[in-house]
Amino acid sequence: MSEISKNNRTMALEISNLVVEYRTDDGVVHALNGIDMEIEKGKTLGLVGETGAGKTTTGLSILRLVPDPPGVTVDGNIKLNGENLFDKTEKEMELIRGKAVSMIFQDPMTSLNPVLTVEDQIAEVIEHHEKCGKEESIVRAKAMLELVGIPGERGGEYPHQFSGGMKQRVVIAIALACSPGLLIADEPTTALDVTIQAQVLEMMKDLREKYGTSMLMITHDLGIVAEICDTVSVVYAGRVIEHGALEDIFDHTKHPYTEGLFNSLPNLNDRQAKLKPIKGLMPDPSNLPSGCPFHPRCDYVMDICSKERPGKVYRNDEHYVECHLYNKENIVEGKVIRR
Repeated sequence: MSEISKNNRTMALEISNLVVEYRTDDGVVHALNGIDMEIEKGKTLGLVGETGAGKTTTGLSILRLVPDPPGVTVDGNIKLNGENLFDKTEKEMELIRGKAVSMIFQDPMTSLNPVLTVEDQIAEVIEHHEKCGKEESIVRAKAMLELVGIPGERGGEYPHQFSGGMKQRVVIAIALACSPGLLIADEPTTALDVTIQAQVLEMMKDLREKYGTSMLMITHDLGIVAEICDTVSVVYAGRVIEHGALEDIFDHTKHPYTEGLFNSLPNLNDRQAKLKPIKGLMPDPSNLPSGCPFHPRCDYVMDICSKERPGKVYRNDEHYVECHLYNKENIVEGKVIRR
């Protein structure tokens, strides 16, 4: 496959203006409303937001696994290594899934087939993509188990014989079995306790460095983002409302929603400090507010916020925010005037 290069950076993934709807008898759910995203080769992008923001739909769209019906891709392009995935046939996508791009799904408890041994489930992927025999694929499956910290001789066991953390390691072994160029991790540690979370994240970092894999880390946990990501996209109501390098988002937060996410975290230096939750709830995706979708919850709301959707305002080459606060008329001597 050819690769796209921008300013001497090689892009593994490019998503532009992706619009996805779920059309049901009860109405149209506007899941993605013009998502833009880039992942540089060998880097990790964190996709952050509340439940219902459109994170998982983004991951499924890359694999072209949005259920149809009711899911409909209305607009946009997804380019993997420079090639538009929407130009591919389903047969071509079957060769791409698991080889060029893989996904670690949210719940390891339901991601594995209970009636197949774990080595058979890993070997199935290897057989499909590498065109090797059963015997060789089993040998390679055992090697993948060893790679994720599970003794190869346990390959003949079934998922119910493994703990939650080990199941997640098996799922990761399946996803990495054919050394994909892009790995999508959808809340990969949500079902695990804190100690196992740390082990799994450390393992994913090691494997990324070993294989040079690009990664999309879908999460709501800012701690995971700080630990593993190079760039961050904050998504709200199906749009990326702030994007930048890790330092941009953590040290130069711009969007009121991103600010609210950080204010919702406990302050380890001041145990008496009260949390400041974001008021209200995520908007109903079948009935989104006019203008900026965050305006009903925003502490800095202005008249224009309910009337016009804000465009991108760039702080530097990479860091941008979609917020009317950063329009020229609201900036005086380089500082934002928050009314």
